[in-house]
Amino acid sequence: MIRLLDETTVGQIAAGEVIERPLSVVKELVENALDAGASRVAVTVSRGGLDTIEVADDGSGIPQAELGLAFARHATSKLGRAEDLERIASLGFRGEGLASIAAIARVRLVSRTAASDVGHAVDAHGGDVSAPEPTAAPPGTRIVVTELFGNVPVRREYVRSPSAEFARISAFLATLALGYPEVTFSLAHDGRATFVFPGTPALDQRLAHVFGAVPARSLVALEAHAQNGATPRVRGFVSAPGSDRGDRRMQLLFVNGRLLRSTLLAGAWSSGYSTFALANRHPYGVLFLDVPPDHVDPNVHPTKSDVRLRHPEAVHDVVRRAIAATLGRHATARMRDAVSFSPPASDGAVANGTPQTFAWESSQGYAVTSPAPVDLSILAQLDETFILATDGRALVLVDQHAAHERVAFEAIAERARCGAAASEPLLFPYTIELDADDADRFERSRPALAAAGLDAEPFGERAYRIAATPAGYGARSFDVRAYVADLGDDVAGLDASERVWASLACHSVVRAGDRLERAEMDALLARLVRCENPMHCPHGRPTIVRIEADAIARMFKRST
Repeated sequence: MIRLLDETTVGQIAAGEVIERPLSVVKELVENALDAGASRVAVTVSRGGLDTIEVADDGSGIPQAELGLAFARHATSKLGRAEDLERIASLGFRGEGLASIAAIARVRLVSRTAASDVGHAVDAHGGDVSAPEPTAAPPGTRIVVTELFGNVPVRREYVRSPSAEFARISAFLATLALGYPEVTFSLAHDGRATFVFPGTPALDQRLAHVFGAVPARSLVALEAHAQNGATPRVRGFVSAPGSDRGDRRMQLLFVNGRLLRSTLLAGAWSSGYSTFALANRHPYGVLFLDVPPDHVDPNVHPTKSDVRLRHPEAVHDVVRRAIAATLGRHATARMRDAVSFSPPASDGAVANGTPQTFAWESSQGYAVTSPAPVDLSILAQLDETFILATDGRALVLVDQHAAHERVAFEAIAERARCGAAASEPLLFPYTIELDADDADRFERSRPALAAAGLDAEPFGERAYRIAATPAGYGARSFDVRAYVADLGDDVAGLDASERVWASLACHSVVRAGDRLERAEMDALLARLVRCENPMHCPHGRPTIVRIEADAIARMFKRST
């Protein structure tokens, strides 16, 4: 028999979609406070929110006449008609938050508007809402939630320990605070203050709390617009190359102020970092994305933790370019710090011993100017693997293979993209035979190889004749089998052709164990500093390490 459900049952079913754990209550109440224009949000919980959750703010408050409606399902101040769903600018908008909380807990709401001399309080539980009662209260709203899941004990069994639930609340509130630096946030647990973030334009304290003090120091500021200066606009902080994690959990995203757990821009992170990150390692940071309200649909998940974008490809491209450009500028600055430079002459030419500068346009669309190194003396080649140099203030170590690989990769990629790949015919072409899997990978890569200048023609079943290599690298033995094995590796951020070129560069240049003459080392460093990303090889490994004098002094137990 089909029957209509009563309001209490309907409310508990709806609450099951919106309120999953104590964190869900905190999220709904804090987002309502921010929508009310609060400049201060205080969260207090006991036993991880299982006993009590209290959220107090100094926002606009709720008029006495509307207090009863606050707990009615589908009653909201955020929407007026269906068309408003197409341009939602608030965090809460469905009119189910308070109703869902009251369906599975006891709620006391005290609120006062700035125009009222006194506040008013209501109590709600299930479908019952008391009449407003006058009470002393400061302007704003305070909501106290007790007996969470008291009338649905089965759900309480799936809630984790109080400490685990509090950890979720603490992480969420600290992360949300990144998006609202002008708002003061505080959190207390079991009568003890956990943190207080004063409202301030600077995010240093909040970044250190979310990412950790040491990782936060590796964050690089980012900001960019679409090409015409319009939206989408992206800003935030991304980790410097070499600072990474084993997963993507700390790739944080805000879209129009809404904190998301979406993997919406995971591909943009990977593409933007391209050769700046090692395989199977992931950057971290926080991105703030601003798009027109009618270009984003947040109405796709009951907990409002995901969104859909009207133009995801355009947004992805803006974010990718912003990350890549930021890292490119950072790499150039790090190169300048790692190797001593003198200021360029005014006309860009050598004058009074000042070397000329080299300028070029990067593939990411930003100009890079990098002077050649001066006062950098090459001391030796260590273990036929590293170039040891100094500027008199620090030691500079260069990985000869990684450095040459970066130089070769950018040269190969530039020639291939311009359609001007040059080959060097081998005096003695040679033939290789591959197994079925390697032959299949090699065959798929042949167009990209040809674009890069490597001439490999079929020469029987699963056999190829290598007749020419890219110009400038034919003098080195080209290990085709090792190259083919590398094609199976997925380098984050590189497209199919770039992976081929990266592997081609890797197996066409000097290796660890190759002896270099002084002139070769000089030439390698001179070419490296003119690269778009001189600090990392195409596979993300560092090319240069600088050891400052104070670090050396500490090794000798000397005070600095």
